[in-house]
Amino acid sequence: MSAPIGLPAPALGRAGVPAFPQVALSADAAPFTPMSADGPQRESLFDTEKHFSLCAAKLRALRPDSAQLREELNLLFDQLLSENYSRTFCPNINIRPEDVCTLLEHASSLVPLGQEHLVIKLCQLIHHLLNQLKIIMDEQTLDELVNYTANALKVCSTWTHSDVLLALSTVVYGNGHWCQQRLSSLLGEDGVLMLYSSPSQPNMELRRVALTCMANICFRMPGQPPLDDKYRNACFRVFLNTMQSPKPPDTDELFYSMVIQAALKGLQCCVSGGKWKFSGEEELGSVLAALKRLMFQGVPGVSVEWPAVLYPARLPQYEGLSALKPAEPDKSEPLKETTVAGKSSGNKKRKSRGKGKKTSREESRVDGEEDDGAAVPLPQRERGREGGRGEGESSYKPSDPSLYPSWKRNSSDSEFSDPEGNAQSKLRLYHCRVRQAALHCLLAVVKGVEKRTLYGYWSFFIPDSPVGGPPPLTLLTIILKDPSPKVRALALQVLSAMLDGSRQFLAVAEDTASPRTSYTPFSFLLATAIRELHRSLSLALLAETSSQTLTQLIKCLAYLVSNAPYHRLRPGMLSPLWKQICPYVRHRDVNVRVSVLTLYGALVTAQAPLPEVHLLLQQPESGSSVTGSFTPQDSVNWRQRDGVSSPSRTPVAHSQHSSHTHSPRIPRTPGENNSAPPWLLQLCVSLVTHPREEPSDSEGAASGGATTLEPSPVRLEALQVLSHLVRGYFSLAQAYLCEIRQVSARCLGETDPSIQLHGAKLLEELGTGIIHQYKAENNVPESSRVPMNQVVQFWSDVLSGALNGALQNEQHPTLQTSACDTLSSILPQAFAQLPDKTQLMCITMLLGLTYSENYLVKTAAVRALGIYVLFPCLREDVMFVADTANTILAALDDRSTNVRAKAAWSLGNLTDTLIVNMEGVGVEFQEELSDMLLLKMLQAATRAAADKDRVKCNAVRALGNLLHFLRHSQLTRPAFQRPLEDAVRALVKTVQSEASMKVRWNACYALGNAFRNPALPLDSASWSCDAFSALCHVVTSCKNFKVRIKSGAAMAVPAHRNCYGDTKRFICVWHSLATALENSEDTNDFLEYRYSASLRHTLSQALLHLLSVSQSQDMPALGASLASEEGRNIRAHLIKYLKVDEGGREGVEDEKDTMTESCNPLQRIRGLQQTFTRLKNLKAEGVRKEEEERGKEVVVDFLEDLIKTCEEP
Repeated sequence: MSAPIGLPAPALGRAGVPAFPQVALSADAAPFTPMSADGPQRESLFDTEKHFSLCAAKLRALRPDSAQLREELNLLFDQLLSENYSRTFCPNINIRPEDVCTLLEHASSLVPLGQEHLVIKLCQLIHHLLNQLKIIMDEQTLDELVNYTANALKVCSTWTHSDVLLALSTVVYGNGHWCQQRLSSLLGEDGVLMLYSSPSQPNMELRRVALTCMANICFRMPGQPPLDDKYRNACFRVFLNTMQSPKPPDTDELFYSMVIQAALKGLQCCVSGGKWKFSGEEELGSVLAALKRLMFQGVPGVSVEWPAVLYPARLPQYEGLSALKPAEPDKSEPLKETTVAGKSSGNKKRKSRGKGKKTSREESRVDGEEDDGAAVPLPQRERGREGGRGEGESSYKPSDPSLYPSWKRNSSDSEFSDPEGNAQSKLRLYHCRVRQAALHCLLAVVKGVEKRTLYGYWSFFIPDSPVGGPPPLTLLTIILKDPSPKVRALALQVLSAMLDGSRQFLAVAEDTASPRTSYTPFSFLLATAIRELHRSLSLALLAETSSQTLTQLIKCLAYLVSNAPYHRLRPGMLSPLWKQICPYVRHRDVNVRVSVLTLYGALVTAQAPLPEVHLLLQQPESGSSVTGSFTPQDSVNWRQRDGVSSPSRTPVAHSQHSSHTHSPRIPRTPGENNSAPPWLLQLCVSLVTHPREEPSDSEGAASGGATTLEPSPVRLEALQVLSHLVRGYFSLAQAYLCEIRQVSARCLGETDPSIQLHGAKLLEELGTGIIHQYKAENNVPESSRVPMNQVVQFWSDVLSGALNGALQNEQHPTLQTSACDTLSSILPQAFAQLPDKTQLMCITMLLGLTYSENYLVKTAAVRALGIYVLFPCLREDVMFVADTANTILAALDDRSTNVRAKAAWSLGNLTDTLIVNMEGVGVEFQEELSDMLLLKMLQAATRAAADKDRVKCNAVRALGNLLHFLRHSQLTRPAFQRPLEDAVRALVKTVQSEASMKVRWNACYALGNAFRNPALPLDSASWSCDAFSALCHVVTSCKNFKVRIKSGAAMAVPAHRNCYGDTKRFICVWHSLATALENSEDTNDFLEYRYSASLRHTLSQALLHLLSVSQSQDMPALGASLASEEGRNIRAHLIKYLKVDEGGREGVEDEKDTMTESCNPLQRIRGLQQTFTRLKNLKAEGVRKEEEERGKEVVVDFLEDLIKTCEEP
């Protein structure tokens, strides 16, 4: 940057060295490079520190009244400015921040604002020291320097303001919140920054520095409070206005580009500097429109009219044809999007300006911006745009428009002289930086805006229409066409951020059905967008030469694969991608290899098991199929110059001959078939266990050697892919159970904790896969399961190996946690067949780890015990149950919420075991279990029911089981009376609370579970009325239908009439159920409506249950109800219930959604007939005998009519 006009020649500093010129503030500013009188830079760190100390001491010794003060200051400033204090140049430089702060404070007190030349040098010194030493100023220094520079802007001449603003921007960098008391004079309506940053400001240098200063004010360090909204909004409006304003007619393009860069950086700081909310749809659309325009700044051939605002829409909004513009300086053929008013002229022929010539390697590059961005021959670029649609559609037409820039062609094509060429190179560099800044800003917007809001703007950045007509300008255009690898990488980052977390949005995409001709459904548009993303990213993968960009590209593909609903799309998209990325597994760059494995991991987890991926995994050797398919070398790289390939691409060719040598087949045992294991499994095992054949570029030559394993990131990612493969496609991996176990054992035996951790997780996935196979509900044929003897042998080998060391590794709690999870994944049937000493070792280890000081280890151990207590071979062991109960009770008092939540879950499992034993073993088990232990469990669960929702949801489950388990002899003991009442009231309180719905429906289920205990005094207990009242309330008023279902089912549990109390309570229950049945379809939430059929089923069953237990004293009230409008509504629903089979009960997620047993329509009618017979023979007694008889007749007639209606064909 040139010095401001009017400044004198720089004064000479130490040893006659000219003072270093001013440097613009930039986060990416190059380190200061000093000039020395004696030639080379002084390399002595001691001399640099000593020189600073001497100059600082001299300056601190000066006083305002010192003789020759101006000359002394001038000399000292020059000497300080001539030194390079950059930590990049001198990493170990030791200059104390307080010394710098003291120096600058004192210097500001010595330099009067009237001495403008000294003011400029002081401002340059402030920028020089703070920018290179990265000093964090104390509050006093910050206030002094802000005060000084702000006053200088008021007093000094305009020609000094550029340097003053540069110093101010350095001072306020990341300190905006701490100097807000001075911002009113800077950012007010008449503030100097607002004046200089205005689009009407003719001095572009002042405008740029003012915008930079505002950006630094808005910049927020992590952990700092954000800038006040008033000032941040003011800066935001200035930045946006700058981006939207056209370039002044007489302004140099370079200076204008620097102004736009500053505005983009400022906008990025505003959006990412704390919680930011756009004021409305218009403002967000304006920002996105400006950013989209600047994404293509300086790209030759882009000449379109950009909309000022982007409005959220489902269909794409294409840019219109611009007005006539002067020809571009490079006279390249412009690519114009010409879709206007629904008409396309993209197929019109254009006159060719000459035959295309072969490209040559560009001899000069600008600051390394385009090191990897090679030019593309026109035919190849057109194939890149139109490829993937069949050979007949990929023919080249020379007259087709292209974004191929003429400045990348052979020098004979250029019409510039050397000076003009240098100017054009510099302009291209600045345009490239603008595009980078725009994409950085867009990335901040994408991350800061709610996903749901952003989905409306997808079509502006991701094409969602089939290929044809003029291609829209989107992120894919940049990824495919931009010559700068940095810009391409940034566009991929933005696309990745948009795809990340988009699974719910993309879930509606579907194109399996036959296409409609009348209209295009939104699901088809989304499916087309996914296919276009696949096509474009695959083309980019073929052409990319930069390793860094290639890494980002493959990661972007992984985000796409992770979020796209391939089970709803036509198959065929994943197979080409699977084969295309195969050669990159042997890429020389470690990051590329890791990203490829990440993509393979995404492929095997996408809606697993996916038929297409299942077939790909069954291919015995991927390398052989890839050899016959396309590879990155099969087509000319459209960024390649003179056929010279980038060094980063050389291993790709090597992959074709190394895929066999480096991925040996896993040795097979004699009894197994000869089919080759999946190639991906072989690859991952090879990467984890086999030495690397040759060192990669990223590792360096020093790490080479025949015995060198793959770098740790590659091995870790390979282990993760193995885990994903086992989880999603266990049926393919189970044949190699022994080999995978050996890989895990090797990992557990290594010293790297990360490798050990992933080895333990792989074992856990294997155990979980075996458990899923043996679950009855999965209906896996016995012939397809892993044989039980192999499962037992597998766990015997695991438990006698390195897993024990991982369990005892206290230095790495995360590893211990994973080892506990591995123990919990043992198949219960296999655990029963393990040797007794092995079983005892597992139990003892877990019991001991529950007392670990690390909460992660304790949580995992408590969870594992909660699983073990369900094992059939352990649940009848009273001593084990008692030990586990005491351990869980201790964990329930832990200060960690995670530990308490998992302890409550384990307590729920343990009480489930009590119920199973009560029903299976009988009273013998109940008598062996200590009454004191049961009392402690009851009290602990009651306390936990008042904890957070994560703890409460399982605590109430345990309370229900315990109240069901207690015997009459225990309930009548005085010690149990108060805890019993407290437990029931805790459940009632939870039912009526504002807790999460899961907690409330668990509480309703728990009350119903307690009502199953015949020893519970429901007829006489004081809490009984509260329990029924709470259930009656939620069954009629709760918005959540699952809570209503479980409360209605709970009220149908008591088996005897006396459990319901007096007639008043009984009829209250009846009316509540009838009202709930009448309102069973009243909801505004569609997600709840799907449970309405299950709700009606449960309520109808509960009403019939009440009729079946009713007595003569209930007949008057029941008769009145059935004779009214309420009765007619009940009749209609009961007819549906009695006739409809269980298939109508959609919405029931598990067997616990209803307390009552399911039965078919014939059984229901048979039960209704029994109720009819009982009530018909019921004798009325008491004072209201006649009234009871009349009521009974109404009820009997109602039932008789109901039976006749249901028996009709």
